Amino acid sequence: MKRLFVAIGLLWLLGLHAAGAVGFQWASAPDPGQSPLQIAIWYPSTSAATGSPSPAFDMDVAINGALPAGRHPLIVMSHGTGGMALNSYDTAAALADAGFIVVAITHTGDNYQDQSTAFTRRNFADRPRHVSQVIDFMLGAWPGRRSIDPDRIGLFGHSAGGTTVLIDAGGISDFSRAEAFCRDDPADWGCQQARQHGSTAGPADAEPISEPDKRIKAVVVAAPALAVTFQPKGLAGITVPVQLWVGAEDELVHDASLVRTLLPTPPDYHLVPHGGHFAYLAPCNDLLRNAAPAICADPKGFDRVAFLRGFHRSVIAFYRQHLNIVTPAKS
Repeated sequence: MKRLFVAIGLLWLLGLHAAGAVGFQWASAPDPGQSPLQIAIWYPSTSAATGSPSPAFDMDVAINGALPAGRHPLIVMSHGTGGMALNSYDTAAALADAGFIVVAITHTGDNYQDQSTAFTRRNFADRPRHVSQVIDFMLGAWPGRRSIDPDRIGLFGHSAGGTTVLIDAGGISDFSRAEAFCRDDPADWGCQQARQHGSTAGPADAEPISEPDKRIKAVVVAAPALAVTFQPKGLAGITVPVQLWVGAEDELVHDASLVRTLLPTPPDYHLVPHGGHFAYLAPCNDLLRNAAPAICADPKGFDRVAFLRGFHRSVIAFYRQHLNIVTPAKS
């Protein structure tokens, strides 16, 4: 009996959870003057799995499951252009199963239903604010807020989400550099998309974008877009640890590795052999593959399922190290 109480005490102190499914719930966070931000939340749970909240994503979670006692680190996820909160559901679930609370944002103006601000400066000014507003909500209004350790907050971002979290971590993005880049490389995918959306740089784009959030302690960035906008010293203010993932065969973002050279401290850098731009997204089921084939395709010879198993282990280990999470020693 004494050993049982000791084990329960360790679980409470470490923010780990007893056996059960990953909990899940939908919520919305206020964004003053704008539409509320739609968010998805994964967390450790003692409840049994009840199914998936969306037929397009093969999740087996405890919808509105019970949240166990303890203080858990918080990870905020920012998706890529045209995406949504569930894009990296498998990474979120892996983190939740490891004892983290994870909240993913569907960014207003740049999601699969609404791309009214996509490929504009406004989008990259709005997105970091969204992240901070969601942190405010999770710490202040979410019913499970007492289960969050406010001193252990990390960010995860893919593509435009990678740019987003770099700005939140202290980066300064000079969006006017994107205009010069597109003049020199008009065939670039992002430049083509910007022209199709009617996005052109102007006087309003001259103001650099800066939205640092001091609550952030560690950042994972995958295939970050618009790295050129951080030149020459836009990432000099980032002092938190960064894990950087770059695909060797990324067909959409060609300058992501530039982030590695601009950070003041070398990141935990991973070059993914044969990895394309969407390697970090959850594997697709048939419904999603038919609805969004582009995000489901990978370069020849790349096994997304196998890659993601190692990716999840590395991401969890990085956050555990840099958010100072102690795990019990194996006997």
